[in-house]
Amino acid sequence: MGVTSTQPDQPWIWSEEIWRQKVNKVRAGRTLKPARWKNDARMAVAISFDSDHETLELKNGGNSIGRLSQGQYGARSGIPRILRLLEKFSVPASFFMPAVSAMINPEELKAIISAGHEIGIHSWIHEFNSGLDEETERELALRASDVLEKLSGIRPVGMRTASWDFSPYTLKIAREMGLLYDSSLMADEEPYELLEDCEPTGIVEIPVEWIRDDAPYFAMDRMAAARPYGAPSMVCDIFARELEIAWEEGGLFQLTMHPHHIGHRSRIFILEEIIRLAQSKGDVWFCTHADLARYCAQECGLVAAAQPTGT
Repeated sequence: MGVTSTQPDQPWIWSEEIWRQKVNKVRAGRTLKPARWKNDARMAVAISFDSDHETLELKNGGNSIGRLSQGQYGARSGIPRILRLLEKFSVPASFFMPAVSAMINPEELKAIISAGHEIGIHSWIHEFNSGLDEETERELALRASDVLEKLSGIRPVGMRTASWDFSPYTLKIAREMGLLYDSSLMADEEPYELLEDCEPTGIVEIPVEWIRDDAPYFAMDRMAAARPYGAPSMVCDIFARELEIAWEEGGLFQLTMHPHHIGHRSRIFILEEIIRLAQSKGDVWFCTHADLARYCAQECGLVAAAQPTGT
């Protein structure tokens, strides 16, 4: 006969109070999808890039020169190719950068800002928030924001957690920082207000999804199980289908890409095809995540809530 453990960390013995507390720590509140998008557009398109670069190897304390060079490719070749394409079609975008990436590639930051795009917070060194205590997570978030402001001249108003890893402290810290929006969670396809412990926070969530992210399709790590499993044409088809339904519903199409993935010669056409498809609709608002969050907050009468007690 086996021995039955009664440790409190075993979910099957949690009281309802415990699992409800976990579920309600951070939750989707009211929708912030406006009645009509800016300029009376039918659909909003928010394209974003996570400029992780060398931090994908550094975050785990690694010293693989090969993986560091893959990160360097994103900054050296991927970013210029992406910026040229965005300029060609006059499309604004949001770039989320770990502070260490920005410090390694300060010229990239300047090029992004000078082209009229947005810079957002994306951790210090691509660390997992759920592995940090509250004090450490706060210190790294503040330090990252300070570095991005120093290098770009603009204080970021939004964040995307590394690997979309959202700890029980992340929302509290975002509120303390006075951020306008987050883009790390997946409760909807349309913007919504974040709730903390069932209370409105006044922070806009611009939801992401692994379906609308190039990394799951293209990530390659010869030392792990990560292998690309789909042709670029397949990924383009998935993104296009997501966009078509967003158009039919009059909603938001949000897309996440990585310069060291999408920036390759055989893959950059995906970004071009998606932009062409959206522009062919003729009634689309291309926007940065910051502009999207501001518009939704204004149109829906969102008011920043008081900070959590004790902050």
